[in-house]
Amino acid sequence: MSVPEPQPTVLVLTALPLEYDAVRAQVEQREERVHPDGTRVERGQLPSTRWHVALSELGVGADRAAALTSQLINWLHPQAVLFVGVAGSLKDDIGIGDVVVGTQVYEIHGGKQTPEDFLVRPKALPGSHALEQAARSAVRDMPDVRAHFVPIATGDVVLADAKSEIARFIRSNYNDAGAIEMEGFGALQAAHLNGQLNALVVRGISDRADDGKSRADASGSQQRAATQAALVTVALLRKHRPRGGSADSEEEHRSGGGATYDGDHIDFRGGTFYGPVVGKRVDGLGPGHG
Repeated sequence: MSVPEPQPTVLVLTALPLEYDAVRAQVEQREERVHPDGTRVERGQLPSTRWHVALSELGVGADRAAALTSQLINWLHPQAVLFVGVAGSLKDDIGIGDVVVGTQVYEIHGGKQTPEDFLVRPKALPGSHALEQAARSAVRDMPDVRAHFVPIATGDVVLADAKSEIARFIRSNYNDAGAIEMEGFGALQAAHLNGQLNALVVRGISDRADDGKSRADASGSQQRAATQAALVTVALLRKHRPRGGSADSEEEHRSGGGATYDGDHIDFRGGTFYGPVVGKRVDGLGPGHG
């Protein structure tokens, strides 16, 4: 007889309140938990999956994201980490309302300043292959989502001038980046250093990282972008199976779960029971009889 496995946790991180609210709307049976150092998460159920979602609003900045992501990983022991929110587009063909999934994430400030020039020392971390594949599969059935699988740039800068020196620097040295944001590299680095967890950055595009940013924000583009990113995140988690489930766990979830029988073993994963369970094998009865 097998014992039910603990329900797996995915850590979903945001920087801004509107990003948090967009994910929170998809999570049921929420309860707040507080780390001894004060960091708060809401933990709840992602419908139609085995996932418990631990959702936290960390604030802005890569250093802050790295420190608090490490803290939460060591506390909650998640199977995966996702940073979800909004970003600015760096490409003409990536429009407001599109979703960018980070195939890798650059930290754009590393380098060496010499008397002649600034010598770039690029740092990049890949997004999880398994999570990326789940996202690619999920968006095929999301006709209202225009998704791009490209690198993302992380920098401690709000880019609102496409002709600025930092914009030219990014185009010159990170020219395949499709979006710019402020936390993704920190979160991925924490996931990599704390057990090499599956981690991915999912960003909805709220502006074009130019002088039209304020007008775009005023039009409600951040809310729309955050909602799109949250929907893609939920869809990819419905595709990505937690470790420890049975090979046909996806089918079990669609059919409502329940016990399965195999020889001397009864599998209660996905069920709920209280107190000891007693079983008896009766020879001559096939699977499903007792």
